[in-house]
Amino acid sequence: MNDTPGWASPGSAPSDGREPDSTGTPQPAKEPAEQPADPAGAHPPQQPPNWSKEQPPPGQWSAPGPQVPPQTPPPAPGPGWGGQYPAGRPGPGAPGGGWGGPGYGGPGGPAGWGGNWGGPPPAAKPGVIPLRPLGVGEILDGAVSTMRAYWRTVLGISLTVAVVTEIAVILLQGFFLNDTESTDALSDPSATVGELTRALGDTMLSSGVVLLITLLGTIVATALLTSVTSRAVLGKPVTTGEAWRDARPRLPRLFGLTLLLPVIALLIVGVGTLPGVLVGVAGSGDAGAVLAALGGLAAAVVAVWLMVRFSLASPALMLEKQGIVKSMRRSVKLVNGSWWRVFGIQLLGTIIANIVSSIVVIPFALLAAALSGDGISGFLDSGAGSVGWTFLIISGIGSVIGSMLTLPISAGVTVLLYIDQRIRREALDLDLARAAGVPDYGTEPSGTTPGS
Repeated sequence: MNDTPGWASPGSAPSDGREPDSTGTPQPAKEPAEQPADPAGAHPPQQPPNWSKEQPPPGQWSAPGPQVPPQTPPPAPGPGWGGQYPAGRPGPGAPGGGWGGPGYGGPGGPAGWGGNWGGPPPAAKPGVIPLRPLGVGEILDGAVSTMRAYWRTVLGISLTVAVVTEIAVILLQGFFLNDTESTDALSDPSATVGELTRALGDTMLSSGVVLLITLLGTIVATALLTSVTSRAVLGKPVTTGEAWRDARPRLPRLFGLTLLLPVIALLIVGVGTLPGVLVGVAGSGDAGAVLAALGGLAAAVVAVWLMVRFSLASPALMLEKQGIVKSMRRSVKLVNGSWWRVFGIQLLGTIIANIVSSIVVIPFALLAAALSGDGISGFLDSGAGSVGWTFLIISGIGSVIGSMLTLPISAGVTVLLYIDQRIRREALDLDLARAAGVPDYGTEPSGTTPGS
C-alpha cells in the first residue's frame, strides 16, 4: 500500500523502497552511504525537515483514508416510529406498513389515514355539527350555530312563545295573584296558624299557576326547536310552519312527559322524608327533623340521578315518535354508561343559559323597581308584597328577551346531546349522512366508532 505524501506515519518508510520526487512519483531509492556503526545509539534517527520536533508516540496514528464529512447520527426512535410497534403493525420498510406504507398511511402514504400528518380525515359536516362523536364545545357551539344560521325561525319561535307566556303571567299576576292581604301574614309574627296556612296556600297556588304557564310555553318551544335543530344537523332549513306541523302531533305526549318527570322526583323526595316526618309526629321532634333532613338529602340524590337518566326522553319522544314510557326507556339506554358526561353537559348548558338570562333580566328588574312607585328599596323591603303594572311590564320585557335567548340554547344542547349519544352507540352518523345526501359516506369498511 502506498502512503500519500505528507500523511505517512512518523518513523515509517515508503512501502516499496522508492522515494517520491517533488511531483509525488516514486523514484528508485539511492544507495545509502556506509555509516560507522553506532552500537551505543548516540545519534537518534533524523526527522524530515518539515516535521515538528514534538511527535506523538509511534503506533497511535492510522493510515488516513478518504475524508468523509461528519454525519449526525439519527435520533433514537420513539414510540410508534420504529421502536415499539403495536401488535400486527409492521415497522418501517416492512411490506404493507411502516412510515408511509399502506399500513400506517403516513406522509404521502396511499392508504390508511390519508396522505397528511393529521389523524383521520375530517368527518362530513352537512349542517351545524360534524357527523362523528362530539365534544362538549362542539355541542355548545352547535346549539349557538343553529340559532345563528336559522335565526329567523329560531328567534321567531322563541319570541312568540316568550311573548304569549309572559303576557299570560302578567295578566294573571296583575288581576288575580296580586293580593297582599293574605301574603302579609307570612311576615307577621303575630299571625295565627290559620292565617299562615292560608297565606302559604295562596303563595303556593300563585307560584304553581305561574310555573304551569311557563312550563307550557317551554314545552311548546322545546318541541318546535327540536324539529329545527334536527333539520339543522342535516343542513336543511325549516320554516316555523313546518316545525309546527312536525311537532303538533307530539305535543300532548311531550306535555305528559314533562309533567311526569317532576312528579316522579317529588314522590322520591317525599318517600325519603316520610320516615322523619313520622318520627316527628310520634313525639321526637329533633330526631324526626334530623332523620327527615338526611332522608330528604339521600332522596334528592336519587332523584337527580334518575332525572339525568330520563333527560334525553324529550328528544327521543319527538324525533323517534315514541310513547312516554318507551321514550323514557330509550333515554335510560342512551345515558347508560355515560351518566357523568350527560350530567356535566346538561349542567353546563343550564349554567350558561341562566347566566345569559340573568345578564338580561336583572337590569330590567332593577329598572322596573326604580321606575315603580316605591323604588328599589321599597321593592326589596316589600318581599312578597304587591307590585304595580309598571314593574310587571318592564320586568316582563326583560323576561321575554331572556327567554328568547335561552330557550334555543337549552333545547339545542339537549337535542345535540341526544344525537351525539346515538352516534356513539348506534352509528347514527351513517343514517344522517345518507339523509343529508353526502355521497359515498360510510361505504368503506371502518372500525369501532371513536369515543364509543
